[in-house]
Amino acid sequence: MAKESMKAREVKRKKLVEKYAKKRAELKEKGDYVGLSKLPRNSNPIRLHNRCNITGRPKGYIRQFGISRIQFREMASAGLIPGIKKASW
Repeated sequence: MAKESMKAREVKRKKLVEKYAKKRAELKEKGDYVGLSKLPRNSNPIRLHNRCNITGRPKGYIRQFGISRIQFREMASAGLIPGIKKASW
């Protein structure tokens, strides 16, 4: 499980990215890199990190399902993911 503070930090970054997305696009279109540098650093979408929707784990993230590899394996073994069969793992 990820720390609650780490999860909260990601939520805060996501809100900042949404807030400044339009302004960032306008500045990029104009080529105003001085204006871009004055925006908050966490408003850049590159600073977002994918986390498991269930546990908040940052590593082993499977983008197609939005969960970590460990949760994927547990859910597949329990039969909660349709179309996935346990082979030999």
